[in-house]
Parts: sequence; C-alpha cells; structure tokens
Amino acid sequence: MPTYDYVCRGCGHEFELFQSMSEPVKRKCPRCGENRLERLFGTGAGIIFKGSGFYETDYRSDSYKKAAESDSKASSSETASNGKSSGESAKPAKTDLKPSGESRKSKSKSGA
Repeated sequence: MPTYDYVCRGCGHEFELFQSMSEPVKRKCPRCGENRLERLFGTGAGIIFKGSGFYETDYRSDSYKKAAESDSKASSSETASNGKSSGESAKPAKTDLKPSGESRKSKSKSGA
C-alpha cells in the first residue's frame, strides 16, 4: 500500500496518508474540515534494502547450483594436486640490497 501526499487548498495543511490504491481520494481536510483537499503527485518512494544484502545467486535454479558446486569441487582438487591451497602464494626470495659503506668512506677520503 502506497503513501500519498495531500494538501488542503483552504488552510494549507500538508500530510501523508497510507492508503490502498483502490480507495477513493480523500476530500475532507482533517484540520479545517473543508472539502478542499487534493492529492499531490510525487516521485514515489525509493526502494529500501534492509539486512545483510541481496545477492544474485540467492534465487538461482537448482541446475545452476549443482553446476557451481561441481566447478568448485574441481578447482579445489586441482589446488590440492599442486600442493598449495588457494590462500598460499609463492614468496619471492629475500635479497639484501644494503649499500656498502666502503664506497662512501672512499669518496670522503679522496675528496678531503
């Protein structure tokens, strides 16, 4: 059931009314009692998503779910045969790239 905006052309009272789409438009103002009430045309309300989220896969067919499950089993067996899990990665070899102090000493001695 939608919420409609109303305004009274007699007293200027504005309010919202939650009513069925099949109900007739209200004409009598609740504040002043005159029959000068008009329903306003609005842009409507936006969609509000509540909760942890909505995912496209929430309403997939059973055949899609079975295919996805078989794909995930196949990929997990491949990683097991490689000896690594999907979370592990090869770490690069550590190299020591410290500048040697001798070149600095030799420059300072030769320049003095």
